[in-house]
Amino acid sequence: MLIRAGYEIRFECEVPTPMLAMLSIHPSRNKDLTTAHRILTDPDVPIYDYLDAYGNVCSRVTVPTGGLTLACDFVVEDAGEPDCMAPDASQHAIEDLPDDVLIYLLGSRYCETDRLSDVAWSRFGHIPEGWMRVQEIMAFTHDHIEFGYHHARANRTAWDAYQEQRGVCRDFAHLAVALCRCMNIPARYCTGYLGDIGVPPGEAPMDFAAWFEVYLGGSWHVFDARHNAPRIGRILMARGRDATDTALTTSFGPSILSHFAVHTDEVTALA
Repeated sequence: MLIRAGYEIRFECEVPTPMLAMLSIHPSRNKDLTTAHRILTDPDVPIYDYLDAYGNVCSRVTVPTGGLTLACDFVVEDAGEPDCMAPDASQHAIEDLPDDVLIYLLGSRYCETDRLSDVAWSRFGHIPEGWMRVQEIMAFTHDHIEFGYHHARANRTAWDAYQEQRGVCRDFAHLAVALCRCMNIPARYCTGYLGDIGVPPGEAPMDFAAWFEVYLGGSWHVFDARHNAPRIGRILMARGRDATDTALTTSFGPSILSHFAVHTDEVTALA
């Protein structure tokens, strides 16, 4: 399967403003590219990349006075298979976890394990450890939060989402991640493309998506509390503790987002 994806995003600034962008696909998907993946800028300004502590591609750019458009369009090859299921994947004892996985048991900016610990143990303590427990957490989160783009709020945390029972995909992911961590299941937050492939097209404009991964049975597995079902065609961009580590853009000064368009579609041939 071939998937064409990309975006066009514009920011307006009155003075030159440094910006950090995480708008590239994750290096683990580079081998699947069938066209070049480049971030284009208009006007043409310097932009360069580095890898952060989580292995994500970060781009540094300064938005000039008047504004800047960032755009990308690429084609990637995908297996076309739904998210893998591993119902026999077991939960590790904490002392057996790899050192680099332990950080995904800790609370973070948007995932307050301390505030949600009692909730998690009272709701999921009786569920068998491992895959089944994560499935229950995902199903609970899916049912507990009402999805709606009009519910979007940039500073909503997992605790807020639990209390308010509304949000967007990042809120579903944050709550599920926090609940998993409370139950001693390593969990990390993911962002990327997820088009309407294999499902009826949505009414809302295409956007980037958020989901989460858990560490069971010696490897990481994809879960999606927003949809609560395996999906086809995920293209990972970044992963980390929560949205702090995977923010699409971080502006170090005043800026206005004036245009935002994302596309993710299955194609039959290269354009």
